[in-house]
Amino acid sequence: MRDKMVLVTGATDGIGKETARQLAAMGARVLIAGRNEEKGAAAVRDIMATTGSTQVEFLRADLSVQAEVRQLASTVKNRVDRLDVLLNNAGVLMFRREETQDGIEMTFGVNHLNYFLLTHELLDLLKASAPARIVNVASIAHRRAVLDFDDLQLNTGFRAMKAYSRSKLANVMFTYALSRRLAGSGVTANCLHPGFVRTHFGQNNGLVARMGVALAMRFGNAISAAQGAQTSVFLASAPEVAAQSGLYFDECKAVKSNQVSYDRDAQERLWDVSASMVGL
Repeated sequence: MRDKMVLVTGATDGIGKETARQLAAMGARVLIAGRNEEKGAAAVRDIMATTGSTQVEFLRADLSVQAEVRQLASTVKNRVDRLDVLLNNAGVLMFRREETQDGIEMTFGVNHLNYFLLTHELLDLLKASAPARIVNVASIAHRRAVLDFDDLQLNTGFRAMKAYSRSKLANVMFTYALSRRLAGSGVTANCLHPGFVRTHFGQNNGLVARMGVALAMRFGNAISAAQGAQTSVFLASAPEVAAQSGLYFDECKAVKSNQVSYDRDAQERLWDVSASMVGL
């Protein structure tokens, strides 16, 4: 990964930060994106201190806001002349229904539309940098989901895990549709389940919800953030997957995703709906 240019979103904490740390240690130049300036600066200092790398930079962006997603892409294109890896990692778990500044249900807006829009905005740079890789962090939670195109934003019957699982299914289906579009371009697209990881994920919710998530991580055999980053790092760097695309990985191995995720008609419908929702 020496001198490779990598962008990792949601990288001021948790899996994203550990992914950025491991890639920096391998010699990559790493851009980390997040919405909190203070946490971003602290993450850069920490990664530099533990890896000895001086090639780590923070870019501020609230990825729930489509204008800021576009601005992040513009900043990246102005800052660097190539992008070898786009690692879409930022995500949320919301225990009550909230909407983004753009009027989109928050879980769907951050976990799926952010991936969709940022990838679209950086696609020309990735193609110009080929061979390049797109890595989308999904979740095994997608296995319990089915998309309801009549109510993608859960205007009725909102439940946290239902919304989260649907957004992760959308990640997988987006990856498959994207991979088809990238055939012959030298850019690959894969997605993954990082494992049940002990992080601060879900801590943006109320006290009871935060305590519930914390207890689940404590007693649910959760792995460390460093362990949870391993499949992301593998897909971003391993020579053996350089030519593989359109696959779902768990523990650094390609495995089958939910059967409904392979429905091409649904993938294309999701693509069209997503494009409309971000104004493409």
